[in-house]
Amino acid sequence: MKTAIVTGGTSGIGLGVARMLIGKGYRVYATYVGPDFKEKIDNFEAVKVDQSDRKQLYAFVERIKKQCESVDCIICNAGLSIRKSFTETTDRDWDTMMEVAVNSHYILIRELYGLIPEGSRIVFTGSQMGLMPHAMVLAYGVTKSAVHALAKNLVKEFEGTGTTVNAVVPGFVETPWQKEKPEEIKQNIYRKTAIHRFASVDEVVDAYRFCIENPFVNGSLIEVNGGYSYK
Repeated sequence: MKTAIVTGGTSGIGLGVARMLIGKGYRVYATYVGPDFKEKIDNFEAVKVDQSDRKQLYAFVERIKKQCESVDCIICNAGLSIRKSFTETTDRDWDTMMEVAVNSHYILIRELYGLIPEGSRIVFTGSQMGLMPHAMVLAYGVTKSAVHALAKNLVKEFEGTGTTVNAVVPGFVETPWQKEKPEEIKQNIYRKTAIHRFASVDEVVDAYRFCIENPFVNGSLIEVNGGYSYK
């Protein structure tokens, strides 16, 4: 059985991708923070890891090395948005967002490099906010821009191995994260999007499936945004 890691894999897009991978015959290790994940899913192991804490991250890496002979798919999905204005965002806020979205995934792939066989798949979760400025959370957009760059630069590190590295770049998606948005803000986003709604998780998961199934897609940013900012 192949092994996959999905960071931030117990809700929203991450859980959707994890379920898709299980359906394709993978055993999935999913990192998460927050309340304990109690749902029982076959071939799925949820591991509580605060990816802003390197001690916890390295402990997770050691766990994978001990339990797995290979890691055939890594979905770098975990991210963090601390919603403050530009002038109110602290150094700690900035560092925490960068640590989760960028640094922890760089470390994870570097430390597991020897376990990644030829023909594996690495897919990052980017964001439309990494391609165009957004009204809130400058730091979040910058972290996602860095995620896009990391995905493209890693292609060189896996050259000739058949392992591909891509990033899925969603617009706004119907996840628990978005449910907190006031209806007025949602309607404003709908008006900017040609499809006039958010994406479903399944619609975004299809982009990850495409990256996993197509061995020639490499170094690509796959936008799934419904025509955001078409006006």
